[in-house]
Amino acid sequence: MSACICNNVRSICARSSKRYGWRNATRYYTSTAAHTLKVAERIKQTRSQALLGGGQKRIDTQHKKGKLTARERITLFCDVESFVEYDMFMEHTCTDFGMEKQKFPGDSVITGHGLVNGRPVYVFSQDFTVFGGSLSSVHAKKICKIMDQAILVGAPIVGLNDSGGARIQEGVASLAGYADIFQRNVLASGVVPQISLIMGPCAGGAVYSPAITDFTFMVEDTSYLFYYRPRRSKAAEVSATIRTISVTNEDVSQQELGGAKTHTSISGVAHNSFNNDVDALLQLRNFMGFLPSQISFLLLSENAAIRGKHNLDVPALDTVIPPSTTTPYDMLDVVLSIVDERDFFEIMPKYGKNMIIGFGRMNGRTVGIVGNQPKVAAGCLDINASVKAARFVRFCDAFNIPIITLVDVPGFLPGVTQEHSGIIRHGAKLLYAYAEATVPKLTVITRKGYGGAYDVMSSKHLRGDINYAWPSAEVAVMGAKGAVTILYRGKPDMDEREAEYIDKFGSPFPAAQRGFIDDIIEPRTTRWRLCRDLDLLETKKLNNPPRKHGNIPL
Repeated sequence: MSACICNNVRSICARSSKRYGWRNATRYYTSTAAHTLKVAERIKQTRSQALLGGGQKRIDTQHKKGKLTARERITLFCDVESFVEYDMFMEHTCTDFGMEKQKFPGDSVITGHGLVNGRPVYVFSQDFTVFGGSLSSVHAKKICKIMDQAILVGAPIVGLNDSGGARIQEGVASLAGYADIFQRNVLASGVVPQISLIMGPCAGGAVYSPAITDFTFMVEDTSYLFYYRPRRSKAAEVSATIRTISVTNEDVSQQELGGAKTHTSISGVAHNSFNNDVDALLQLRNFMGFLPSQISFLLLSENAAIRGKHNLDVPALDTVIPPSTTTPYDMLDVVLSIVDERDFFEIMPKYGKNMIIGFGRMNGRTVGIVGNQPKVAAGCLDINASVKAARFVRFCDAFNIPIITLVDVPGFLPGVTQEHSGIIRHGAKLLYAYAEATVPKLTVITRKGYGGAYDVMSSKHLRGDINYAWPSAEVAVMGAKGAVTILYRGKPDMDEREAEYIDKFGSPFPAAQRGFIDDIIEPRTTRWRLCRDLDLLETKKLNNPPRKHGNIPL
C-alpha cells in the first residue's frame, strides 16, 4: 500500500514541478505525501478498531455467555474468505445523552455479502458488544442497503439477530429505522428467501422483522423473542430466573416467556432451535443448500451426484403400513425412504407434530414435503398443523419448489377448543395455499383420506398434477363405523353392515374409478415414480387469473 501511495505522489510531484517549479513542487510533494500517509494510517487504525467491535472486554463477556461475536458468526457461516463487508466506517449521528463521545466504526451491525456453499448470500450480523446491538438510524440504513441489493440480484437475505432493540437515545429515528426494514421485508417476500437466526435477545419492535421473514431459527438457552421484556422484580429475590412483565404483573422467566422451547413448541413463532452458536450456523449452512439457487451449474452438479440412484424400488415401503387401520406408524419412515440419501431437513419438528413439513431432494432436485403424522393425534388436521403447513406450501410455491404431499388423514380434529379457536378459518388457510399453488404438486395417499381433510391435502380437485394411492388407501367421506352409525341408526346387524361399507368404500377403487386417483401403485415403486413425474413436470406452466393479490383467510 505504501509503495502505491509513494508512486502516486511522485506522479503528482512531477506534474507540479512543470507548473510551479522544482522548489514549490517539493513543498507540495512533502505536504501531499504526509497528508496521504496520515489518511492511510487513519484508515488502518479505523479498520482495526472496527474489527474489535465494542472492545476486547465486551468480546470476552460475549464469549463467557457461550456466544460468538458478530464477526466470528459471519466467518463460520460464510465460505472461507468470501465475505465482502460494506460500510465499515459508518458511525451513528446521535449527539444527545453524551452519545457524540461514544462512537464505534460500523456502529452495531456488520453487513455485506458472501458465499455459502458457493452460492451468493447477503448477510447482516448484529454486534451485541456495541451498544447491546441496539438499532440506530445508521444501523438500519446499513441493513436496508444490503436488502435492496439482495432483491436486485436475487440472492437470499440472512439476518443474525442479537440486539437489545431500539436505541433509546435516538428516539423516533430508531423506530423509523425499524419501519424501513419492515417495508423491505415485505417487498422482498416471495422475491428472495429471508432467514432470521436469533442468537441473543430480540425485544420490542425488533421481533417483527424476524416474524415477516420466511424462516426463523433460534439458539437454545441464549436467544429470546418477546415484545415486552420482563424486568427484575421482588420475585427475583427468591429466584434469579424469575422476572415480571411490568404491564401485567405476571411473574415469568425469560425462557418461559420467549425462549427457544416456548417459540418452537408452543407459539410456533420459530421454526427450529439448535444447541449453540456453532451448531446453529452449521445447520443454517446445511439449510441454505435446499433453497433455490441463481447458479445453475451447482444444481447440475448436485443432480449428477445422485443420478442413477432414483430408478430403484424401495422394498421397505411395502411394510410401513400396519395391518390394522387404527395402528399408528411413523410417516417419517416414508419420507426418509423416498428422498435422496435419506437427507431430510424438517421444519418445525416440535410444533404441530401431527403434520410433517420440510425439504428434501429427489434426484438432486429440491422438493418440499408435507405429510400427515399418524403417530400424533392420528394425523388429524388441527389449527397448528394447518397453519404450519399452509405457510410452508406458500413458500414453496413462491420459489418454484415442487410439493410432495403424503396423505393419511382421518379428518379435522373435533372439539370445542378447536371450533372456538377458529379451526374453520385456519383450516381454510391450508386449502387456500394448495389451491393457489401453481408449482408441480404430487400426492400419495398411503392410508386414510377422509372427508374435507381429503380435499384439503392436495387432492386432484385442487389442481393436483399427479395423485397416487397405495393399495392400503381408503378414500371416503368418513370411517366405516361412523358412516354405518349414521346410515343404519337403530338397525340390526351393524357389524355386517360395517363390513359391507368397508368392502365398498374402504379402498382406493371408488376414487380411481372416477379419475380422482391417477394410479394405484405398489409402495416400493413410490420413489422412482415421483422422480419420473418431477422430470415430466419440470416445464409445467400454470397461471392464476390476473389480480392484484388474493385474500387468504387470516
